[in-house]
Amino acid sequence: MNKITQLFNIKYPIIQGGMVWNSGYKLASAVSNAGGLGLIGAGSMYPEVLREHIQKCKKATDKPFGVNIPMLYPNIEEIINIVVDEGVKIIFTSAGNPKTWTSFLKSKGITVVHVVSSSIFALKAQESGVDAIVAEGFEAGGHNGRDETTTLTLIPMVKEKIQIPIIAAGGIATGRGMLAVMILGADGVQVGSRFAASTESSSHNNFKQKIVDTKEGDTQLTLKELAPVRLIKNKFYEDVQDLYKKCPSKEDLVQLLGRARAKKGMFEGDLEEGELEIGQIAGLIHEILPAEKIINEIIADFKAAYQEKSKFEF
Repeated sequence: MNKITQLFNIKYPIIQGGMVWNSGYKLASAVSNAGGLGLIGAGSMYPEVLREHIQKCKKATDKPFGVNIPMLYPNIEEIINIVVDEGVKIIFTSAGNPKTWTSFLKSKGITVVHVVSSSIFALKAQESGVDAIVAEGFEAGGHNGRDETTTLTLIPMVKEKIQIPIIAAGGIATGRGMLAVMILGADGVQVGSRFAASTESSSHNNFKQKIVDTKEGDTQLTLKELAPVRLIKNKFYEDVQDLYKKCPSKEDLVQLLGRARAKKGMFEGDLEEGELEIGQIAGLIHEILPAEKIINEIIADFKAAYQEKSKFEF
């Protein structure tokens, strides 16, 4: 057992990212049943919908699972009360100040992990009392840090600064990627894009197939003036680029973005007008598979790479 498997009482140090519009109870329970840690993504759920998913997840697995909560959620207090009421014991927080809720959650016996994009934020999270951090590199899909630090450089920089366990995220979909970041100092990995293209993901089949079809260079970070987000290039993305040519104000960008753009793309399957959030690693995702098979393939690839020690001899 390593630090992450001990912390969460799981078989493998693999965490499924709590992605909006992808991470319902079916995916979370499937990942947990397969030996990883499944996360329900609260960011795209109304409070009572989240409660329903937590209750269904408890029925679908007897293994540990958690909930990912963006701290900027408008109903944050209600969401926090729901996870406490439902007895969730693992919470991943993101997009906000971890000091706000960490001490309260830990007083309820909850293990708290915070997502960061820099060693500075990692230190602040450690000071707030979290049990571990997710250090997410620039390769990741969805909303990203503004520093554009890649996973390859971020993990050793964070490892140099903090003492609590580190979970690497961003650009990880294979066992070899998992081994690489663990050699760099991570204790485990958080995998998002690979699970977005799983059978159990709650996203639309159009989006899952789009992930499989995505090639190297097909994603780009944009909308940095609002919140940097990595998207698959589609009509909406091109509309954003056309607007940039006119030196838009922040208000112009907000107007173009509108509301529910991510839901339109990932959940409703509108591949032209929707936000299609996915990581650069999509170029290595070639088929839609059940979560259990994804985990088994990652572990098998990890073990095979670990055995290839001769390539490190000079």
